[in-house]
Amino acid sequence: MSVFQAPSLESLVSELTKLPGVGKKSAMRIAFHLLRSPREEVDSLAAYLVDVKEKIDLCTVCGNYTETEPCELCRDPRRDGRVICVVEQPSDVFLIESTGEFRGRYHVLHGALSPIEGIRPESLRIGELVARLQDGEVQEVILATNPTVEGDATAFYIGETIKERKVSVSRIARGIPMGGALEFSDQLTLARALKGRRGLE
Repeated sequence: MSVFQAPSLESLVSELTKLPGVGKKSAMRIAFHLLRSPREEVDSLAAYLVDVKEKIDLCTVCGNYTETEPCELCRDPRRDGRVICVVEQPSDVFLIESTGEFRGRYHVLHGALSPIEGIRPESLRIGELVARLQDGEVQEVILATNPTVEGDATAFYIGETIKERKVSVSRIARGIPMGGALEFSDQLTLARALKGRRGLE
């Protein structure tokens, strides 16, 4: 027997638990908060959710989320086009930008290699990265994948894939703990990791 007296409330809680980091108790708190909120606030939230899905797409150059094509970072003439920082997710771009230490461009893979989960090289934007290196402008590729088994495997694969290109390949320093993720790192740790990057062995 369901603990809820309203099927619609149960459905909402079920959908909220699909969000990352949201368990059933948190989903229930959010659902009851929404029920207590004024109708206009809930309508506004719903409108923003629909709006963001309609307006935001992937930049065809770097793969970051954007409302313009290409994105602002790719269009900014003040960015150093000789350096590309490779990250797993768009959220990683936001985190690195918040450090104020990086003025190059980005390339978002949208994941990391994981044969168990069926994520292979062709599942990621590795081919697009290789294509960006063909004109000879890029001189350094910084591999800022997460310091996890999957992130390390991805960095190694990319390093092997582009080693014949005339570019320097480096990996961000271990300022980020093994098994951690960029989204849980503070700005100082990220800044130090970028500054302490080293050549890929």
